[in-house]
Amino acid sequence: MFAIPYTLFLVVSLIVYFIINPTIQYFRDPKCLRKFPNMSWFSGVSYLPFIVLAHGGFRSKYLADLHKKYPVIRTGPNSLSYGDPRAIKDIYGHNTKCTKDGAYTATMGSHFHLADVIDNKDHSRKRKVLSSAYALKNLESWEHKVADKTDRIVAHMDKICTAPLPQDQRIPDPADLNFDYRAWTNFFTLDAIADIGLSERLGFLDQGNDICTAQRMDGSTYEVGFRDALYKNTYKQSLLIWDYDWYPFLNKIVDIVPFYRRMTKHSHDWDAIHLCRSTTRLKRYQNGEKLDDFFQALMEDKNGTPNNLEWGEIVAEVSIMMNAGSVTTAIAMANVMYQLLKNPYTLEKLRNEIDSVLDPDEVVAPYDKVKHLPYLRACLDESLRLFPPTSHGLTRQVPDEGMAILDEYVPGGTSVSVSAYVAHRDEKIFPNAEQYIPERWLGDEGKALQPYFIAFSAGARGCIGRNISYLEQTVLLASVLHRYNLALPTPDWEMKRLETMNLILGEMPVKVWRRDIGMNEEL
Repeated sequence: MFAIPYTLFLVVSLIVYFIINPTIQYFRDPKCLRKFPNMSWFSGVSYLPFIVLAHGGFRSKYLADLHKKYPVIRTGPNSLSYGDPRAIKDIYGHNTKCTKDGAYTATMGSHFHLADVIDNKDHSRKRKVLSSAYALKNLESWEHKVADKTDRIVAHMDKICTAPLPQDQRIPDPADLNFDYRAWTNFFTLDAIADIGLSERLGFLDQGNDICTAQRMDGSTYEVGFRDALYKNTYKQSLLIWDYDWYPFLNKIVDIVPFYRRMTKHSHDWDAIHLCRSTTRLKRYQNGEKLDDFFQALMEDKNGTPNNLEWGEIVAEVSIMMNAGSVTTAIAMANVMYQLLKNPYTLEKLRNEIDSVLDPDEVVAPYDKVKHLPYLRACLDESLRLFPPTSHGLTRQVPDEGMAILDEYVPGGTSVSVSAYVAHRDEKIFPNAEQYIPERWLGDEGKALQPYFIAFSAGARGCIGRNISYLEQTVLLASVLHRYNLALPTPDWEMKRLETMNLILGEMPVKVWRRDIGMNEEL
């Protein structure tokens, strides 16, 4: 007899908590955020509209369209998205007072890693530990590891080469589309970062897949697909994270739905993968091996003094190294090749630049020969501009005392962000922003664009691994274009994209055939 009153009380309580109280707060407007246009009519009251948008698969594209009309958009009760690239300096610059916000606390494990640590002093400590390892002079000393991976992907491409595409034929035989450029460049970056970071040979380029060993907390091991575990882990986060207070609850309750439950299983697999990598490398360290890699920098400073990091922190750093050190670079590699194949004139111009410095019989491009090629770097940066691998706005929290963003006061505690995808499409700074135009990055005009280029974020929290990313991208792209011709399925073929925590790509099937270097080739 009490079931109905209790049920009614529960329903009324939920309505009050989730609808009535937020609506009252919206109209009370204690932070004066109601002056900013809502992303949707309900965005000032709840994060649900943004969570729904995230499930649509490309939230930054939706925001880019809105920002053409509105410079600032309220995406949630306490969140603002900025479309004006001038806000980059205020939010992410070296002198910003903003800090990383609750999103990073909500998704952290037992320990913060370099990419999610909030406290500035702790971030400085972590960055100091790793900065020498990521320094350009050290990365170039590891060029042989990148060259080794390039040699391995070339060996596979040589095996699957097909007959040249006739000059009067633009569409390859479907049977010749036997190389997934997206998958293989990801094998490349995973093999490379495992070697550079942990002195481990994953062997994905040799075996042609990403099956690896994972380790449970009890020490037992099993085989699992590396990329499925990594990408599905962050996919679930990207769908639910936007209401930070409710994320821990949502993350558990949604597992009643098989779609989310499968992603949770992949999340556990990801934990087991980087635990296995960490444990294996630790044993080598404990056995006295002194290896030239990132893990060594975690364990000791350059003088051999132990850093005495907790095991949980070491595992966390290995996790983000394997994640951020492979995902974004692999996306960038596939994106730039896609753009070049869609723009034959640009491809020919770049290839001529590469051929001018490489010998006809060179297989792996020496970094010294190609690292300063201006058009090569311009092609990489223009691809990163057009489709930044981390496309969404990296959220920051305004300090308690509030601050001015674009000369307008924003109250303390507000989450603010600038999406790289949005900022890179500002027509005032990047004319013809939807077009692939590498020439915009050349000379003084290109230098003037750098403050608005945030493919690697900006300021003190900018990507520490950008040098290694450029090293890998430069060597691989130059080597492939010097040796091969590639063709997409059709001239109008489009890449599939899914925005999670990164702008993930679908398959990229291409036809590959050897170039006849020295003869005039028609692209």
